[in-house]
Amino acid sequence: MENIVSVINKVVWNPGLVVLLLLAGLYFSVRTRMVQVRRLGLMFRSLFGKKRGKDGISSFEAFCIALSGRVGTGNIVGVATAIAFGGPGAVFWMWVVAFLGASTAFVESTLSQVYRFKHESGYRGGPFSIISDGLGLRWLGVVYAVITIISCGFCLTMVQSNGVSMTMQNAFPVPTWVSGVVLAAVLGVVIVGGVRRIAKVASVITPFMAFGYIILSLVVVSYHLEQVPAVLAGIVKGAFGINPFCGGIIGTTIAMGVKRGIFSNEAGQGTGAIVSAAADVPHPAQQGLAQSFSVYVDTLFVCTATAIMILTSGTYNVIDADTGELILANAPELGNNYAGFTQSAVDSVFTGFGSKFVSVAMVFFAFSTIMAYYFYAETSIFYLFRGRNSRREKLMLRIFQVVILFSVIYGAIREADTVWQLGDIGVGLMAWGTVIPILILCKRAIRELKDFEKLNNRDGS
Repeated sequence: MENIVSVINKVVWNPGLVVLLLLAGLYFSVRTRMVQVRRLGLMFRSLFGKKRGKDGISSFEAFCIALSGRVGTGNIVGVATAIAFGGPGAVFWMWVVAFLGASTAFVESTLSQVYRFKHESGYRGGPFSIISDGLGLRWLGVVYAVITIISCGFCLTMVQSNGVSMTMQNAFPVPTWVSGVVLAAVLGVVIVGGVRRIAKVASVITPFMAFGYIILSLVVVSYHLEQVPAVLAGIVKGAFGINPFCGGIIGTTIAMGVKRGIFSNEAGQGTGAIVSAAADVPHPAQQGLAQSFSVYVDTLFVCTATAIMILTSGTYNVIDADTGELILANAPELGNNYAGFTQSAVDSVFTGFGSKFVSVAMVFFAFSTIMAYYFYAETSIFYLFRGRNSRREKLMLRIFQVVILFSVIYGAIREADTVWQLGDIGVGLMAWGTVIPILILCKRAIRELKDFEKLNNRDGS
């Protein structure tokens, strides 16, 4: 099973996908005239725009759901994994993916607003509706929707619950299956309430947990402040293979930086587009800008906070992806306990408290992310039926709810390496299905951006 998963992962995440994601982000940046820099102020203001009517959710609620999907295990365990296999230089490529990905997030989210559909629960849409309504390929939209259901309901959900069980086991004497059962029980209460309950919970939990985690990271880094210049230099050197210890893994460094960057901020994966379609905003480009800002919050703030904590504290190893050999053994007692990298970094300042805090943070991060995954898959189910048979739609939804709760428990007790590879497969398949269609339809998003900029210039903003 592990060998099969590994082979599939290598096929999906071949160098072509890494190049495609980077070039697509660069292309969108050029076509939008660096909207992620030019319109940073407008991005922030777009978060708090008023709803157009009673349907759907607000731009801020959509931002919080999308950010809850982005801020998760990838910000703690994912960053540690990127450093473990790609060295410190992987962090640089995560930054690159975030900068370029902000423009990708704008394009996919704007297009999802344009090509969305009406459901009894509100507005819905995503890459599947972009593919079917924008390109006229209904069958391909169905394929993408099915991939999303499998990826979010099974592969990616297991990654989140596995991260929770690992950190809880590290910090407390809690069996992995107990963590899985408790997480599944609480999740079940929330998802039964539908999109509005998910939106309300996300809008409370997400800003609180992200802000608290960043504050803690600043405290930890302040204790190792003298290490920051050397760490930043090491990140840049490692990114281009100059680091003498990790110079031979430059290909893995770039691949891990891109892979973990996409896993964390989801730009180009299509999930941000799904939640953007649900926002009831006056203009499609407004939601595109709001989603661009969430990429910055996720990677440039939360992921960077984790990376700098780990690197300044020296609580990490670098492992050869092919041989499993320790290239750099700063913390050999941790082995491949990736969650332990972050926990040990906090413990370097708050002895005995770090592991517990990171465990609690992981619970909130993973819980909010799984909520978002449920929303993505639920929307995919709604797309498959498009209101034609509400009885079958509801039956499918109930079956899926059982599957996702089972996945939470199953992922909690599985080995981390296999679970992460399954998660990577899910992300990779969704990225292939998103980036190519939005490249083809990019002109429409550019047209919406120009129109929105004219409106705002007219208002003097």
